[in-house]
Order: sequence, then structure tokens, then C-alpha cells
Amino acid sequence: MTYPEIELAQSIIQICKANNIKHIIISPGSRNAPLTIGFASDPFFMCYSVADERCAAFFGMGMAQQIKQPTALVCTSGSALLNYYPAIAEAFYSEIPLIVISADRPSSKIDIGDGQTIRQKDVYANHILYSANLLEQNSQENDHLINIAIQTAIVKKGPVHINAPFEEPLYNTVTELTVNPTILPFESLPPAPIEYTSYSDKWNKANKKLVLVGVNYPDVLSKATIEALANDPSVVVLTETTSNIHHKNYIQHIDRIITTFSQEDFKAFQPDILITFGGMVVSKRIKAFLRKYKPESHWHIDLLRHYDTFDALTDKIIDTPERFFHSIYQLTKGNENSNYLLWAKDIAHKRLEAHQKYMSQIPYSDLKVFDLLMQSLPKSTQLQISNSSAIRYAQLVPIDPSVEVYCNRGTSGIDGSTSTAIGAGVASEKPNVLITGDIGFLYDSNALWNAYIPKNFKIVLLNNQGGGIFRILPGHKETPVFNTYFETSHNLTAEHLAKMFNLDYIAVKSEQELQRELPTFWNSNNRPVILEISTPTQVNDQVLKEYFRNM
Repeated sequence: MTYPEIELAQSIIQICKANNIKHIIISPGSRNAPLTIGFASDPFFMCYSVADERCAAFFGMGMAQQIKQPTALVCTSGSALLNYYPAIAEAFYSEIPLIVISADRPSSKIDIGDGQTIRQKDVYANHILYSANLLEQNSQENDHLINIAIQTAIVKKGPVHINAPFEEPLYNTVTELTVNPTILPFESLPPAPIEYTSYSDKWNKANKKLVLVGVNYPDVLSKATIEALANDPSVVVLTETTSNIHHKNYIQHIDRIITTFSQEDFKAFQPDILITFGGMVVSKRIKAFLRKYKPESHWHIDLLRHYDTFDALTDKIIDTPERFFHSIYQLTKGNENSNYLLWAKDIAHKRLEAHQKYMSQIPYSDLKVFDLLMQSLPKSTQLQISNSSAIRYAQLVPIDPSVEVYCNRGTSGIDGSTSTAIGAGVASEKPNVLITGDIGFLYDSNALWNAYIPKNFKIVLLNNQGGGIFRILPGHKETPVFNTYFETSHNLTAEHLAKMFNLDYIAVKSEQELQRELPTFWNSNNRPVILEISTPTQVNDQVLKEYFRNM
């Protein structure tokens, strides 16, 4: 076995191994050579080389999203680790475990004009769960810091930073370990005792209980709990595409339902108790509603974090949603006098009829394309959706319950969607599809500079020649300033990128072409493929605005 000569690097690697951190994403560099040599020489680790650090971080985050365990990111000194920051922030708010291991210069080389050197200590201070600023000499204190960092990422589900200063020579190796690092016993967080009776009493008295579900992994709730919530006449469950929870009695398309509400409707919908769980919510309309028509109580269920999104939070429930609802329903009785669910279902049914009527007559547009894509999407696909308009269109059309849906909603940025999807595809080994817009795709085009893209990976690229979402936001005017600085108008396509990175490529520009090419696209599993769908810039926003007017 080959090991780096530098003992600090040996300790980092061995402590990672002891904590079962297997997936290592390495961006090439010189200062991190001791780590690269050690990780890549040990068959225990699965190492991936991704040159662009921003892409590497999102790639690692996509893997961690799927394996639900930390991946490690390894980079050289200087600006390299700054390029990790967008993914660090996303992982922080999405509760995805990442371990950043950055190589650094010795402290004596900082701020003296030495090359490739910045102030790396605590560089992620605002968006990190733990920073381990290691000493230049290997020591028990370093071992302690490394252990705590790794265990924090695992237990608290977020990013941590290990900054390791290495002095030259960097490439020397040895054949035997010269350290025996301290391995701390793993300590998980004990569950906090909860007095469920107090919640069950309030639950029984409330006639209107609104359960709003944000971003979630599949199978967060058992079938029994899903049924209990679905058949409680005093409960309305609102889900989004990214909630990954389904039932015919749940309200799946929030914006479709509430956009045309009158003041009387909003008052009728105002809950006595709001119960939330999961990550960030996409719908701006539901957030605006709940901030104006506040519930008497807002309970947020999470083991780690409790955001006061609606300025109404009264109870931080430190529990899993499954355990909480299971306990509640053992202590409560059905509120048969409430018509809350029946009222909401009646409105949802009317909106569905209006939706179907409108969709049957709309012209070729982004909305039409989303409808066609979701109707034909193969079952049991893992679907990754980019931010901006793509994730909002996805909220309006039905998606088969067998499809798992993911999106980087922690910071809701357009950066890194493609890289995340590729990392998720590598880790999950499921049929993987990314639906993205043109600006997000071009912004993260270095994601395709990746030797690990699965053969069955598919990208659906909606190209409307600019940031179409700005056309549906307040303030849109057809001016040179808007077209240049907001929409970012362009005439670029993915054709030459696909050729350069050895991906198959299909281009369509009409509904007829799309219908013709979709079967071939879905059945293509021998090479990664991009389906680029050009849609009319001047039509998309009008179709969407008219959609809501018709609801």
C-alpha cells in the first residue's frame, strides 16, 4: 500500500476510513497531492476526479443526496475552495452532508505574497456546521477536530470543513503508516422526549388543520400515516412536486388552487393549526397567504432545524413526521363535524376541470411541453429539476407517483443543477432525467466535463432563448435593458457542447417533432443524451398568465 509521507494527511484519510466515508471527489491540484495520493491508492475509497471545483462540489452533493451519507470533497489551496461555496450553501440549507477537505499553505505563508494563497481559515463561517482548522504538526488535537467534523456532518446532516496545512515536499510516499490516529466513538443525538398529549388536545379542538409538505425524500411517511391524514375531514394536506408524498385526497397543485381565491376563500382556508415538515417550499403564493392569514398555531416537525417561514411559528417539534403523526393519531379522535377537507377537495376538482380544458387547447409552449413530458415520463424514473421556471412549471402538471423528484431548493440557485443530477445518477444507479432551462444549463455546462456520466442519463433542455421566468414576474417590459440584463437573450444551443462532451443530441422545435422524438429519447440508454426543445419566447409567458386567469 502507498501512503503519503505527510502524517497529517495520513490521519485525515484513516479517520475518514474509520467513519466509513467512501466517496471522495478530488479536484486536481498540487497542495492537495498528499490527500490525493492517499485516497486514490486505497481500494477502500471510490475516488472521482472532477476538475472544476464548483461542479465537483455539486456532483458530490448529488451523490450525498442519494446515499444519505457524507461525500468528501478534496481540493488544493487558494481560490479552489471558494468555488465550492455555492454547493456548501445549498447543502447547508438542504441538510445534505458534505465534508470539505481543503489543502492549505502553512500559516507562515499566508498574507506574505506567496502564490495560490488566501485566508482559508473559517472561510465558510456563515454556512458551515463545523470548521476544523488543523495545526501544521500532526497531533491528538488534530485527530479530535477531524473526528468531530466528520461526525457532525453525519449527525447534523450538513457541510463541514477540514482545512489542512501542508508543507513541501508534497509528493513523497511511504509503504507503511507512521500514525495511529485517535478514533472517537460515534455519538448520535438522543431523541428528545415529547409530550404528545398537549398536541393531541389542541388537535382535537381544531376544525381546520393544514399540513404543508416541503422538499422530502420518498417514504418519509408510512402508508398508514398517509391514509390517516388523507381521511381526516379536518385536515387538508398540501404537497408539491418535490414532496414525494402522494394520495388522491391531497392537494398537489397549490398555485392552481389558490391563485384565484377571493378574500372569503382565503378566510375559509385560513387554518387553526398549520403543521409543516420537509425542506423549502416552492410556492410563493402559499407563503404570501400564510403570512397574511396567519394560523393560530404553527408546528414545524424536524429533528434539526425549525425555520419560521411564515412568521407564525409557535412550536418546534423535534421529531420525525412519521413518529409525530403516528403518536397523534393514537391519542386523537376524528373531527367529523369539520368540512375543511371536503371544501378543499371541491375546489381542487373544479380547478382540475379548468386545467384539463385549458391544457387541451393551448399552443406549443413551455407549459405544453411540460405536460407532454410528464405524460410520457417512464415510471420509476428519478427526476431532477433545475430551479427558476422549470420547477415552477413542474408544480402545475401531474407526475406519476412512482417518480422520485429532486431539486436544489436550499438556496434555489440555478448553479449546479446539472452537476447535482449527474452525481445523483452515479450514486442511485436509477434511470435519471434532468429537466432544465437554457440559462441554468449553460451556467453549469462544465458539469458535462465529467467522466462518470451514466449511459442512461438524460437531459431535457428547454431553450426559450433566455431567462423566461422574468417575463412572468412583475415589472416585465419589452426593452433593451430587460432583454439584456434580466432575460439574458441569446441564440445559443447545446449542439456543439453535446458533440464536444460525446453526448447524443436531439433537437426539436415543434409539438409534432417532440411527440415523434420522445419514444426514442426515453428508450435511449447506451449513451447520455440531450433533448433540446426550443420553445417560443414571446408565447410562453402569455400562455402561463392565461392559465391562471382560466383557473
